[in-house]
Amino acid sequence: MVDFVLVIVAPGQGAQSPGFLSSWLEIPGLRDRLAAWSEIAGLDLISYGTTADADEIRDTAIAQPLLVAAGLAAAEALLDGSPLPPVVVAGHSVGEFTAAALAGVLTPEQAIALVRERGRAMAKAASVTETGMTALLGGDEQEVLAAIERHGLTPANINGAGQIVAAGTLEQLAALAADPPARARPLSVAGAFHTHHMAPAVEHLRAEAAAITPADPRVTLLSNADGAAVATGADFVARLVDQVGRPVRWDRCMATMEGLGVTGMIELLPGGTLTGLAKRALRGIATVPLKTPDDLAAARALISKETAQ
Repeated sequence: MVDFVLVIVAPGQGAQSPGFLSSWLEIPGLRDRLAAWSEIAGLDLISYGTTADADEIRDTAIAQPLLVAAGLAAAEALLDGSPLPPVVVAGHSVGEFTAAALAGVLTPEQAIALVRERGRAMAKAASVTETGMTALLGGDEQEVLAAIERHGLTPANINGAGQIVAAGTLEQLAALAADPPARARPLSVAGAFHTHHMAPAVEHLRAEAAAITPADPRVTLLSNADGAAVATGADFVARLVDQVGRPVRWDRCMATMEGLGVTGMIELLPGGTLTGLAKRALRGIATVPLKTPDDLAAARALISKETAQ
């Protein structure tokens, strides 16, 4: 009887903070790995993850490759050469690229190259109109959704655990903030992601993705579109592309996790956001957010628990 089911998750944009990669560079081989991925991304990921300030890494074209590279580097440090056990894998927004590589749908190099194009295209789309995103915390879900619609905004992330993210123009967000249906917190992102404002980025990413032949996932891989497990790599990459302009349904991902009997969660670097949601929505779940290398031992203990069955 299986009594422990582990999910490994990757956070999305906004999880980054200045210097979050610094302590990880002492792990043998990790600096070289990040240097190689920097060449693909056309960015000095090591510098951005260690010495850059908050405004620099808020830039969408920088933040997205940085987060995917950091998540993949942490996963490699976590597994330390061992194969990925039969876990569940999911990523939030850009974290889906990390998840796709972890599940074997994309190689790490393909994930970095594709997310480079995603970040650049989304930054360009966001520059057309001044837009942003605001998290609404608590409140009645239907009232929150009604207020978002009333102001012409989009519920870009429905995260569960009482968190919905509204996205749209800064004028629309200001009107929402003047009469919020719940506690409002502006997010450190540079555009209205997962809305119609990203339509040009969707088309650019679709053209770039056409050159990739993905593999089918080796483990259970969940999609932000509807929380479903995706059977083929081609389907998952198509969803990755479309998701740029569509809402993230992390609530449905967590509902699927609950249905699968998930009892443990490891959140890849920079961990904290998704494990925080899980603690409120998936009661009793064991969580380990990877923030520093000191967290690896606890995360490996969860993997050992999974593989011991």
